[in-house]
Amino acid sequence: MIEAALIGVLAGVFAGLLGIGGGALFVPALTLFAGLGQLDAEATSLLAIVPVALVGTWRQRGYGNVRDRDALALGVLASMGAVGGVVIANAVPERALELGFAALTVYVAWQLVRGARTPSDAPTGDTAAR
Repeated sequence: MIEAALIGVLAGVFAGLLGIGGGALFVPALTLFAGLGQLDAEATSLLAIVPVALVGTWRQRGYGNVRDRDALALGVLASMGAVGGVVIANAVPERALELGFAALTVYVAWQLVRGARTPSDAPTGDTAAR
């Protein structure tokens, strides 16, 4: 139990520092250090998102940053996507899940590197001379 809590805390800290989703760190940590299979690690990671999303939505709603109708639509559609994902995850071999997750992780890393090389707030053209 302590190992799982430590994995969660470390994944959260690194996700916050790097600006990436915690699942990108949480899933590999669960497979490597907690001995879970890919399917169980992904399911655990997704389940961990639920309370975070609920608390975040509740807090942001208090600030007036949540449009209830859009939030409801997003929640319903995300739930439907989760059910579809479970069906697919249970239908494909675990090795395919591992390779798919690895490909997603490489893509996210590529996006982070690409974004670091071309900052969106950098001056362009003759605006720098003004």
